[in-house]
Amino acid sequence: MIQWYPGHMAKAKRMMQEDMKLIDVVIELVDARVPLSSKNPDIDTLANNKSRIILLNKHDMADQHYTKQWKEYFEAKGYFVALVNSKSGEGVKKVQDIVGRACEEKIARDRRRGILNRPVRAMVVGIPNVGKSTFINSFVGRASTKTGDKPGVTKGKQWIRINKFIELLDTPGILWPKFEDPAVGIRLALIGSINDTIINKVDLSLDLILFLKEQYPEAIQNRYGIEVSDPIEDKKSAAKVLEQIAIKRSCLVKGGEPDFDRAANLLLEDFRSVRLGKITLDIPKEADKS
Repeated sequence: MIQWYPGHMAKAKRMMQEDMKLIDVVIELVDARVPLSSKNPDIDTLANNKSRIILLNKHDMADQHYTKQWKEYFEAKGYFVALVNSKSGEGVKKVQDIVGRACEEKIARDRRRGILNRPVRAMVVGIPNVGKSTFINSFVGRASTKTGDKPGVTKGKQWIRINKFIELLDTPGILWPKFEDPAVGIRLALIGSINDTIINKVDLSLDLILFLKEQYPEAIQNRYGIEVSDPIEDKKSAAKVLEQIAIKRSCLVKGGEPDFDRAANLLLEDFRSVRLGKITLDIPKEADKS
């Protein structure tokens, strides 16, 4: 079972709990490929009684059929929801209007008290590598926070003034202490939200092959030209597919034997770079692919 909860995350959670009393609305970024698995359940406890916004980030990398269903799912739960692509800036400008709608009651209450110019304070939260810093940079329009493609780049607290209406509090990406469902750890490892150095990538790639065979059977054939005719029901049979990928892409060691480590890295990178296609790992329970 994959678990990753380094000490700085526990510290960040305590800091977030303290800062929650300072803010009006919580903006939570989730990865559109794993909207439920990347939603930190601890945030629901910490942000109790706060207005809530969910941004389905990286939606350009996800299966749009399922993204639509997830948007409807969260809206039915009472969240304000938007699709964004932080890298390209798509959907980011709409977030200010959503913040205004989410805080209508707070703004009206301030006006009744004669407070006219106090900006809305929003806390931006999310798990590691979900794209928080990239979103903030895009929202602000300048490089206001450090960004990176490794989980855990943002370490400390940062207030960012967007304009006279909104102030953002950036927070470090945090996970939660224990994944009750082992599949959650696998999915978060696949999207890079868990440090790769603690992952067995070969084992992870076999999990991906099993998932693709069930939900996106054409992905491996389209990318690698491999006809998968035998049933793939366990990791032993998935390993045969990884072996074929190694041979097909010349991931070989001395003597012409397949290099499973290189093949696993190749497969994971192809998934993370959307070269396998737009894939959603969290499938809604009653989803219909038709």
